[in-house]
Amino acid sequence: MKNVTQSSTVEKVTAITNVRIFDGEKVIEPRNVVIHGETIISVGGDLPTHATIIDGENATLLPGLIDAHVHTSIGGLRDALKFGVTTELEMNGSFTERGRKIQLKNVNDVAEVRSAGTAITAPGGHPDELLQDEDEIPEFVLKELEKLPKEDREAMLAAYAHDHEEVPQVTTVEEAIKHVHTQVESGADYIKIMIEEGTVLGAPGLPILSDEILKAAVAEAHKFDKIVIAHVLTADSSQTAIDMGVDGLGHLFLDRPECTSELVKSIADSGAFVIPCLVLNSSILGNPASELANDSRVYSKLSPEWIDILNSSFHTFPQGNLENSFKNVMDLHRAGVDILVGTDVAPVPVPNLGGLAHGASVHHEMQLLVEAGFTPIEALQSATAKPARCFGLYDRGCITEGALADLILVNGDPTTNISDTLSIKSVWFKGVQQLC
Repeated sequence: MKNVTQSSTVEKVTAITNVRIFDGEKVIEPRNVVIHGETIISVGGDLPTHATIIDGENATLLPGLIDAHVHTSIGGLRDALKFGVTTELEMNGSFTERGRKIQLKNVNDVAEVRSAGTAITAPGGHPDELLQDEDEIPEFVLKELEKLPKEDREAMLAAYAHDHEEVPQVTTVEEAIKHVHTQVESGADYIKIMIEEGTVLGAPGLPILSDEILKAAVAEAHKFDKIVIAHVLTADSSQTAIDMGVDGLGHLFLDRPECTSELVKSIADSGAFVIPCLVLNSSILGNPASELANDSRVYSKLSPEWIDILNSSFHTFPQGNLENSFKNVMDLHRAGVDILVGTDVAPVPVPNLGGLAHGASVHHEMQLLVEAGFTPIEALQSATAKPARCFGLYDRGCITEGALADLILVNGDPTTNISDTLSIKSVWFKGVQQLC
């Protein structure tokens, strides 16, 4: 997929007609959408006489999809866009406002990104166990950089150098507060904290910061009107995060203890959202995403390296049960908790972080939500309107007059058959139609 950049193309008026429209919340009656520049200028109504007409017969128009939990790269953002994922929300990485200026200068053919910057964790804590080289650029990243064009490679190296000039050490309340200030000054869009002792990731005994330190970080972030998302993978850590006042849980707990109903009520009462990343839970339990990898709608868009990753898995907690995750997410959903689509995909293909790929895994996540018990429309809401609202991105995740023209046109009807989201005919990003 390549980006059409000519100014005449960007500024033309386009009308998508005769199409089923899911507006982010529901299927609506109007059958046409008009785009001018970056914006949707009308939904329904008369068509401009000078508009370029795209017939959407037997197709469905969706808002651009949002992946609410990634760790990304320029290549990852490119792959996301191929699958109609027009926004990625980074939960630990270098794409803060300052980082975006460094890395994405003159780069136009990628999804938009927001970032937490560097997450707050204990020295030696998660995710250090996933990385082999703490002080140098990991070998797998260097190999991936070799494949990039020179300009992209230099931009990523510059961003990496900037973000690793001083690895933040957080061991006290004062250092946690300083860390929050540093991320805010770098233009972090929200703040991420890690509560991970490592059992389900095959690394039990990982260091975790004290509740006092993490609670201070949450309070400081809220002073800057930044929402806080917690990495948690167990019921105990989820309850701890809620007790600290976080705004969202970046994962779904894999276990299902007797206190699950009390935890669900606690999360619902707090108003926190949950990004379950069922695709990650499935991978942790040892399930590769081979069915996804073997889908021609997927392997035609991804490199062989990413297909290999989809055909592998984390496999760090094979004694677990995916049915527990399905029950947990449905309990939360029925309790009124906002469930957001996220994947936790890595920035580059990493052999031990299998089962996930940019863009494609968003569609897989929606499929797993439906398998758990969501209706297809509820799964689509979790990838569009809900993450937009929870993260304050009010210009996207919807099809309405004045919204960004981030759109995906698919054959079939994903509001009744969720797999149809992968049958992509066309993608528009800020009004620019992508060439598939």
